Amino acid sequence: MGTTAGAGALRLPGLHGYAVEFSPYCPGRVACAAAQYYGMAGCGTLAILEQNEAGIVLLRSFDWNDGLFDVTWSENNENVLITCSGDGSLQIWDMAKTKGPLQVYKEHTLEAYSVDWSQTRGEQLVVSGSWDQTVKLWDPAVGKSLCTFKGHEGVIYSTIWSPHIPGCFASASGDQTLRIWDVKTPGVKLVIPAHQAEVLSCDWCKYDENLLVTGAVDCSLKGWDLRNIRQPVFVLLGHTYAIRRVKFSPFHATILASCSYDFTVRFWDFSKPNPLLETVEHHTEFTCGLDLSLHNRGQV
Repeated sequence: MGTTAGAGALRLPGLHGYAVEFSPYCPGRVACAAAQYYGMAGCGTLAILEQNEAGIVLLRSFDWNDGLFDVTWSENNENVLITCSGDGSLQIWDMAKTKGPLQVYKEHTLEAYSVDWSQTRGEQLVVSGSWDQTVKLWDPAVGKSLCTFKGHEGVIYSTIWSPHIPGCFASASGDQTLRIWDVKTPGVKLVIPAHQAEVLSCDWCKYDENLLVTGAVDCSLKGWDLRNIRQPVFVLLGHTYAIRRVKFSPFHATILASCSYDFTVRFWDFSKPNPLLETVEHHTEFTCGLDLSLHNRGQV
């Protein structure tokens, strides 16, 4: 990456960021899901940020009456986003509208902690993961969930679509497992006992449909090949507190980024003998959200 000197900052007083996602349409545009009081009480805000010559500016913001924990951009409308919140609901927002959400889905019975919009062509599907130990599948054009996936025995922290295989997604949980699901079948396809600790994040390699990475409370990142899950294909050590989010690079098959409760963001190349490329320390609190731009190589 090597460009961290060019970092910009924007402060949102009274809000703690939980997730950031680059727009797939507009370079330099980012959505941030945030909450008051570390998500334990108070309200939430969806902030749309944009980077221009003046730095990072707040383009739009929308408030919700509970903390917002994750956000995903629509894959068929550049103005539409979905957030999920501490009251168990999902909210669909339209940046072109001034008022509150277009639609609210309230089916999860505990905190909705993860939401992701499918990226494969020909389907408009969203998955959400909750502390109620379920994953729900949604079509944003339909007013209720299409189905519910059960099997996890702990809080679900992360749900991520495969960028390669239509209808396939992964989930990471406090039950220490990574699980692979197929929307066409009700049961779990694969259960990977990934860590001996809560798994807080997972992501799919953009260049290999069989490779995923997990990040956990044990401070480690592990790579998993779905064709052989007995051993991880790599283990990355260096964080000193729980890893909150991990993302593969959209430009490099072996590079990934992670952020942690140790306040750092780290860049890794798992193909190298010394995989830690860089440690960035410009946050002064828990670093919970992370994304890599699809447009600007090296922008995080």
